[in-house]
Amino acid sequence: MVPGTLRAAVVVLGLEVLGLLAAVAVVIFKIITGDPDSLGRALLDAGWAAGGALVLGLCGWNLLRLKAAARAPALVLQILCVPVGYSLAFQASRPEYGGPILILALTTIYLLLTPQTREALGR
Repeated sequence: MVPGTLRAAVVVLGLEVLGLLAAVAVVIFKIITGDPDSLGRALLDAGWAAGGALVLGLCGWNLLRLKAAARAPALVLQILCVPVGYSLAFQASRPEYGGPILILALTTIYLLLTPQTREALGR
C-alpha cells in the first residue's frame, strides 16, 4: 500500500513535471514567434527541461509502484533544485520563479524522507 506521504511526493513531482513542460512550451513558442539570442542555447534549454520532466515523471511512476531505486534520483534532482531556487529567489531577485522551485523541492525532499515513505520503500 502506498502511504499518503509518498502519494503527496508524487503529486509534487507531477507539479514539477507540469512546470518543466510549460517551460518547454514557452521556449518553443519563443523560438517559433521570435528571434532567440541563440537558437542552439534555446533548443538545449528546451531539451534539458524535457529531459528533466521525463526523469521526474519516471521517478514518480516508479515511486507509486514502490520501487525504492526511484527515490535516489528524485532526491538528487530536488537537492539540485534547492540552490537554483534560492539563487533565483534571493540573488537574482526573481522570487516568482525561485520561490516555487524552492518550496516544491524542499517539500519533496521532506516527503521522500519521512519514516512512512522510507518504510514503504524499504520492503
